Amino acid sequence: MERPRHVEVQVLADAHGGLVHLFERECSIQRRHQKVIEETPSPGLTPERREALLGAGLAAARAAAYVNAGTVEFLLAPDGAFYFLEVNTRLQVEHPVTEATTGLDLVRLQIEIAAGGELPFGQEDVKARGHALECRLYAEDPDQDDRPAPGRILHFVAPAGPGVRLDCGVTVGSEVTVHYDPLLAKLVTWGRDREEAVERMGAALRRTVVLGVTTNLSRLQAVVGHSAFRAGDLHTGFIEEHLAGQKAPACPPPEAVAAAVAALRHTPAAASAAEAVPLDPWERLGRWRLV
Repeated sequence: MERPRHVEVQVLADAHGGLVHLFERECSIQRRHQKVIEETPSPGLTPERREALLGAGLAAARAAAYVNAGTVEFLLAPDGAFYFLEVNTRLQVEHPVTEATTGLDLVRLQIEIAAGGELPFGQEDVKARGHALECRLYAEDPDQDDRPAPGRILHFVAPAGPGVRLDCGVTVGSEVTVHYDPLLAKLVTWGRDREEAVERMGAALRRTVVLGVTTNLSRLQAVVGHSAFRAGDLHTGFIEEHLAGQKAPACPPPEAVAAAVAALRHTPAAASAAEAVPLDPWERLGRWRLV
């Protein structure tokens, strides 16, 4: 299949016959066949194709007598035909974009279903609003075939603002080891439409700072800023097609990073609470950021 999209359907099913979908997610931006950026709704579906895909997701769950949260995954061809891949019998990393557009707590729903509870709503009650994106921030080196990049996080600045959510498992001083997946955080933005969600994601990525370990931050910035991505022209080979020659900005030498971190750690305490809140917005944002 040439230039396929990877699109999945989120389903919830209880043990009492209740079954609903929570719409679809587009997961076409991948490296080494693993997802990097996800969004909902998919920009590659017409209303008719969406209805058919969601119906197929429900049919698969119903045929398997499935119970609990699950994801039915498909490959979508350029001509609109779609083909079943697999069912992931769990919540996936990208479930926050569905939460952002539906307002539902998927983790809680999964636990309640597992405890024997019934779904508290039917399909007609499930509504999606706006558009949401998720970027996975990894401790890995895009210039070394996305090899994991262990180390200690010396400085971390997380973005915030309207429509921005960060699910993060690390903080300053965290040790990124070789024993676990190198995922550091999931950055999610919501907007009234795709354009607003993408603009918020671009701004959030520019405000994100990680020092001490190599990350895929520059690649995420490049993808979100690319004209093909903004046009919704996505497929599973997007990174290889558009960013094959991209090189990440050179990292500063360790001495420079150490000096910067030391300066950030030993800034004299403000004499009063008023002095602790700088009036200059650039001071509030911090001195160090990757562009």
